[in-house]
Amino acid sequence: MTSTLKTRLAILGSTGSIGQQTLDVVRRNPERFEVVALTASSQVALLAEQVAEFRPEVVAMRDDTAAQQLRTSISTTTRVVSGDDAAAHCCALDSVDCVVAGIVGSAALEPVITAIRGGKSIALANKECLVAGGDLLRRELSVSSSRIVPVDSEHSSIYQCLAGRGQADVRKIYLTASGGPFWKLSAAEMANVTPEMAVKHPRWAMGAKISVDSATLMNKGLEMIEACWLFDMSPDQVGIFVHPQSLVHGLVEFSDASLIACLFEPDMRMPISYALGELARDGLGARVTQNGVSALDLVTKGKLEFFAPDFERFPALRLCYESMRKGGTHPTVLNAANEVAVLTFLRGELAFNDIVRVVEDVLSRCSVQNADNIETIRESDRWAREEARRIVEGGYRAAGARTGEASKEHNVLPLGNPSNGC
Repeated sequence: MTSTLKTRLAILGSTGSIGQQTLDVVRRNPERFEVVALTASSQVALLAEQVAEFRPEVVAMRDDTAAQQLRTSISTTTRVVSGDDAAAHCCALDSVDCVVAGIVGSAALEPVITAIRGGKSIALANKECLVAGGDLLRRELSVSSSRIVPVDSEHSSIYQCLAGRGQADVRKIYLTASGGPFWKLSAAEMANVTPEMAVKHPRWAMGAKISVDSATLMNKGLEMIEACWLFDMSPDQVGIFVHPQSLVHGLVEFSDASLIACLFEPDMRMPISYALGELARDGLGARVTQNGVSALDLVTKGKLEFFAPDFERFPALRLCYESMRKGGTHPTVLNAANEVAVLTFLRGELAFNDIVRVVEDVLSRCSVQNADNIETIRESDRWAREEARRIVEGGYRAAGARTGEASKEHNVLPLGNPSNGC
């Protein structure tokens, strides 16, 4: 079966890890996918290269100065837009069928809402928008033709394991964690962790913010919250295994006590290509075989290990479970405070162990509200960021925090704008 009906993509965060790997899948499958829009924050040179190769209709940059530099760097007819609303503008284009949400942080929330309201399909590689506004997104989806397919490797695996099976058959789902670079370290040893150490993930090539979240296991806690919203599960139905080999990405336990697992090489092109294939308009199916991913040879990989996570050494997990149980804007506050704390750590102004302490302090001061409208989410996000900054300035500028090359390289992250919470 063949088809000439291409799926037209808007890729949010095209210069990041997810964006670049998405473009590689598109490059390998030009007969199935077409790039209509790209967005980035400030990486002009790389975005200009992408424009020259893929010739999108529109390119959006958050930074106005960078956008002006891009205009003078490209020779195509591509239109360049800029500002805080630029990504959302791309999501609203009539020519876009599917939005790949690869922006880091809660900055993805409003573009994703725009895509849902426009009936676009969404390949979701951003967990923070569901953490911050899961209830709102679920309400928006209930009155839209839009659908979401997850791109995170764990959630993609759960999605694939659940395919064609009723929710009544599911007892529990399990996400796996590599454990990050420090899962064998004691709390005392982690006190000396530097930004350079934290951004070196043992299995995945990722951006700075998500690498630090992986090191604290906050990332896995946020993924647990994301899984609750994606698969309509309670926190008690979402378990976590530490699996250092990172070959088993997700498991589903069914009512008859059987387990189904999804395994593949630690290569994000696999879940990206699956999501794009699942959402494609060409009817050719979810399995995009030309994705560049090597087949998994279990014989050469050797043993597969699984461990229970340590909630004492990695208190971020405990905070995430508690936050999801409280609900409302509690996860919104958790996510925003964590973004500020991680950025402060990457700048060399906060000790590694104090990242979660700052988040917990902010949570202890918050007032939980219903998170069913964007205004409340924005205000909770804004308050949490301001409170996190105030707490850091007031006593968490720990003597052990050190400035280094990692903090210089990653001192600007695509976090939400404090003025509007997104």
